[in-house]
Amino acid sequence: MKWIRVCAQAELLPGEYKIAWDGDVAIAVFNIDGELYAIEDVCTHDGGELTGGELHGYEIECPRHGARFDVRTGAARCPPAYEPTAVFPVKVEDGVLFTRDDRWD
Repeated sequence: MKWIRVCAQAELLPGEYKIAWDGDVAIAVFNIDGELYAIEDVCTHDGGELTGGELHGYEIECPRHGARFDVRTGAARCPPAYEPTAVFPVKVEDGVLFTRDDRWD
């Protein structure tokens, strides 16, 4: 499958995120203390976007109802979400970040 360009590595500072689209799938790529993580930008509680919510360590809080997801594993960490969100690979090539939806490989 084709990798999707996210941004230059220098454009994603610690504590920030960028959104990349693989077809109609929004992928949020986070830089947490220099480590990169990618999850589907969707709350499994109601289908809303997770980005825009606050980042608490490795957890992103849904801005709508407060569910939290671990960006490392996609695990739902508190109600009202109980199902995980998808996680995706991230790679760096020549100073550029890439990700992709690998669920159907």
